[in-house]
Amino acid sequence: MEDPVAEIPQVIHALTQSPPSIQRATIERYFTPNASFKHPFCRTGSFNGSRWLIWCVYRWYKIMSPRIDISVDSVAFDSKSLLLYVHIHQIFRIWIIPGYVAPVKFVTLLELTPAPQMSSSTMNGPTKYLIQSQNDLYQVNEFIKFASPLRIAWLFVLVTQFVATAFCVLGALLLSPISWVEENMIGGNRERSVKDVIMG
Repeated sequence: MEDPVAEIPQVIHALTQSPPSIQRATIERYFTPNASFKHPFCRTGSFNGSRWLIWCVYRWYKIMSPRIDISVDSVAFDSKSLLLYVHIHQIFRIWIIPGYVAPVKFVTLLELTPAPQMSSSTMNGPTKYLIQSQNDLYQVNEFIKFASPLRIAWLFVLVTQFVATAFCVLGALLLSPISWVEENMIGGNRERSVKDVIMG
């Protein structure tokens, strides 16, 4: 990719919505031979030839859900760290389970690396990037939708998150004297340590 921000939506659509030959050609064109893939439910590791495992993961993904609705909502490129952040939403259906639908949102973190230069004529052109690793980052309430077609587990996670928030509020209120001591006696942990306060 010469322009990762502009090109990545097309790459994602080719990986998720194309026939096997295009899907494989896309992986061979845009991923390094030792690329790695991480997802809440699987990972490949990184070694020479690990790109083949990525193709198998995408192949199985497409076999399970032949018709995937997927959209790239936003893309951000950190050119210093060579990290590409892609916010995606998709509707995942498993054809063998009638009525199964998992609408999920997630962020894919792609670690890029400059592509090797093949000739002196390409050395003067723009830098081309390959995908070194793909890490699909899902919130718990999103990836649980894959495992719970009836949304029972999703509802449990949602309730658990609100209960945890209630405990945070309760803890913050009940232990507010600790915040007062930190702010007024210790200086917000910036100026004096607890040891300094005790020693006077």
